[in-house]
Amino acid sequence: MQFNLPQTIPDLLPFVAACASILYGLVALFAPRLLLRMLRLDAVGPSAAGISEVRSTLAGFPLGTGLVTLFFFDQPFMQMTLGAGWLFTAFGRLVSILSDEASTLANWFLLLLNLALAALCLAPVFGVVTA
Repeated sequence: MQFNLPQTIPDLLPFVAACASILYGLVALFAPRLLLRMLRLDAVGPSAAGISEVRSTLAGFPLGTGLVTLFFFDQPFMQMTLGAGWLFTAFGRLVSILSDEASTLANWFLLLLNLALAALCLAPVFGVVTA
């Protein structure tokens, strides 16, 4: 299997989103407590269940979809998969901001970051960015 680097802007955008997803996944996998501190969260109790949830859920999905999108960045289905994942992450964050009284500057920043990552993947698929 030959690995090609992106040559055009429509290929570069999902490639960058995939790299960001992989970085996020690696931090969640290998430094879950650091990620929790960055997100201003805390694993409650002496059990390691909270940390294992970070390593599995918060690391697994972005890491897995990011890696596959990195290798198949020019495939529209992979772009839509990663883009939809980040778009629904943004939707969940927006619901939390509006219904959980979680309207903090950090949450609004993370919402914009989630939307930007979704846009990087979905813009080429829907023809917003062309070569």
